[in-house]
Amino acid sequence: MIQTIADVNNRLGVAPACAAMGLARSSFYRQQRPRPARTARRRPPRALSPAERQTALAVLHEPRFVDRAPAQVYTQLLDEGRYVCSERTLYRILEAHQEVRERRDQLRHPVYHKPELLATAPNQVWSWDITKLLGPVKWTYYYLYVLLDIFSRYVTGWLLATQERAALATQLIEETCRRQGIASGQLTTHTDRGSSMTSKPVALLLADLGITKSLSRPHTSNDNPFSEAHFKTLKYQPGFPERFGSLQDGRGHCRTFFGWYNTEHRHSGIGMMTPEAVHYGRAPGILAARQRTLDQAFARHPERFVRNPPSPRDVPQEVWINPPVKKPTHQDAQGSTIVTRADIGGPPRFGGPRAVASRTGAHRRCSLNATGRCLKVVDRLRPPGRVERGRRGAY
Repeated sequence: MIQTIADVNNRLGVAPACAAMGLARSSFYRQQRPRPARTARRRPPRALSPAERQTALAVLHEPRFVDRAPAQVYTQLLDEGRYVCSERTLYRILEAHQEVRERRDQLRHPVYHKPELLATAPNQVWSWDITKLLGPVKWTYYYLYVLLDIFSRYVTGWLLATQERAALATQLIEETCRRQGIASGQLTTHTDRGSSMTSKPVALLLADLGITKSLSRPHTSNDNPFSEAHFKTLKYQPGFPERFGSLQDGRGHCRTFFGWYNTEHRHSGIGMMTPEAVHYGRAPGILAARQRTLDQAFARHPERFVRNPPSPRDVPQEVWINPPVKKPTHQDAQGSTIVTRADIGGPPRFGGPRAVASRTGAHRRCSLNATGRCLKVVDRLRPPGRVERGRRGAY
């Protein structure tokens, strides 16, 4: 980039070229100055000679000292009337030869990749989890298993039990898949890393049914957002009791709640539709009826709708768990690509592209006629296959 500016400097000038490249003039001039040659670091007069360092290393390698810490070696040599070097120097010599480390084996956590799941229709991705409901007395709980379709938010299956067991989760998943008519290779289930979710019986069942298994990262609750949000809806309802008197009491409450949630609850994430309407494909007819009602209201009083004719909320066509992050690109108003520090890979200066665009004078924007040749040079330097589309009128 510096060489490109230097090549077009005589024809365009430093200021227009730097503005087109998104580089500060001070950085360009700093790179043009000759750098002073680095001199070798002077050896401290108190440092050990190579022979003395080799002697100290040989002492540390003695059989009586191979399992001793440098502090013990240093002290024992003093008791023998011998001084080789300081305790800290012994550590430096061992570190230089990669012979010092933590004695205990340290736990190495594996790198967990962020799950990215996409659903464009019902019964493609299910999110499931287990939550606790308080029992009649302290330290008693009931365990609620819930299977949730992330596209329609429809609860496809649930189970309330007195304990958390892999056998119960296996039974629930198998019965729900049979009831929904899930074919092999059609479904992906996503959950956290609880004991039941990572158990061998559940893994074997999913493999037998041809279901893809996806797990959240450890201690990352937003990797399973749909189940967490659903449990909040359950527990924040006005009629949710503080405790359940019995297992039958809990099952009765859940039966009422899930019936209301699937058939009556207008969910904000699916265009204020009920989960049942989206899950079984009745959403287009409901949207058309809502649109007719709004059209009639607009025909009666068009002055009450200032901007545009009203339209109902639409149902999202894609539902993601952790959507991939898109890298922003930038483009000139006339269609010529403007390269910034962020595009080239360097750190943003003064807040990034927006700050560059807000500068005044020559740094704000150069005319296309003045920088056209410079931009062509930049386009030739860009790696092949890279196509940039972005916001108009921004650097």
